[in-house]
Amino acid sequence: MAEILTDDQIRSYKDTGYLVLERHLPDEILGGIRAEITRFEQEAGGMTASNDRLDLEDSHTPDKPRLRRIKLPHRISDFMRELMYSDHILAPARDLIGPDLRLHTSKLNMKSAGYGAAVEWHQDYAFYPHTNDDILAIGVIIDDMESVNGPLMVYPGSHKGPVYDHHVDGVFAGAFIPEDVGLNPGDAVELKGPAGSISIHHGRIVHGSALNTSDRSRRILFYEMMAADAFPIMGSMTNWDGIEDYDTRMLCGNPTLNPRLKDIPVRIPQPQPDVPISIYEIQKGLRQRAFDKVDQ
Repeated sequence: MAEILTDDQIRSYKDTGYLVLERHLPDEILGGIRAEITRFEQEAGGMTASNDRLDLEDSHTPDKPRLRRIKLPHRISDFMRELMYSDHILAPARDLIGPDLRLHTSKLNMKSAGYGAAVEWHQDYAFYPHTNDDILAIGVIIDDMESVNGPLMVYPGSHKGPVYDHHVDGVFAGAFIPEDVGLNPGDAVELKGPAGSISIHHGRIVHGSALNTSDRSRRILFYEMMAADAFPIMGSMTNWDGIEDYDTRMLCGNPTLNPRLKDIPVRIPQPQPDVPISIYEIQKGLRQRAFDKVDQ
């Protein structure tokens, strides 16, 4: 028996690889997230380089702080950690991939008005292949997400297809050009919704987002998770420091020592480029970009 999703919503997710639940979160939760963002923006003032908490825009200066990502917010924000364990986040995930869930990572992508960075087309599974693909990302939409401010875009059904080559000259670059692998740009769908909505996308779906050149922010908080019986494959970018540490990442349900194996395509994200572990820095290794740059 599903907790909150309808049978039609579950079928749609399995078919397309994505789902949007409009106005899923109450206003007080949105207000709490926004207050935490303000706190981190103030922390960025005076910084000259990214650190293990905050990832800065290339156009950042100490007197004009510009954040592109808050890293691992569940570790540095009690509010966002509590939200991660709430039924607002976990109930739809349980409906889709089962009762035993483990956290992969969290991040808050900041597409600020006028200069928010693009994220090139990629599949999350290319970064962290596992023994099965019951893997998804739940995105908390913090600002109204519309066409003008760089919404998340996906290729429906691509979660059932190949894991595409994300390398350039034999080095992992974290992205590819959809047309190069036969995907039609006209098939991409924007995941739009008002603030307080959540998006859910499958770990293998092809997705990306354009620059935000509007006068409105587009911020989204991601909780990425998987079924507890999905174990990382050697060479994955998943952090592994032993089973005891891995089991501390359980979000709900019970851990297991029995990986579930599924016959799915796998690519290993190796060798890694000699850059900080950030999708923005890794994707700088691309020769060609799908989303045009603007002056920053």
